[in-house]
Amino acid sequence: QVQLVESGGGLVQAGGSLRLSCAASGSIFSINAMGWYRQAPGNERELVARIVNSGTINYADSVKGRFTISRDNAKNTVYLQMDSLKPEDTFVYYCYAELREAAYRSYYVYWGQGTQVTVSS
Repeated sequence: QVQLVESGGGLVQAGGSLRLSCAASGSIFSINAMGWYRQAPGNERELVARIVNSGTINYADSVKGRFTISRDNAKNTVYLQMDSLKPEDTFVYYCYAELREAAYRSYYVYWGQGTQVTVSS
């Protein structure tokens, strides 16, 4: 079974920083992409950042220049460094991994449990 475990959320003042981590474990053959979404109650999840095996990195316009995504392939872990945080960055943040459990299996998207990030003004 595949698990994604997140850590690093919390409460921070505006202008501060947080670093989120997400480690994937279990039956993993290969990972194509990892990244982060965020969601407010009653709203859909929105992409924050993702990093693909090809080297492609995408950011939401609202976080460009403030957030940095990185990945440690050896540890199946993705990080999100969040700097210059604003109150409007207050969301539950979810990590995801697009992976397959065997060479003959299709890629599926797995999600972490979510971690709350609250930025006070």
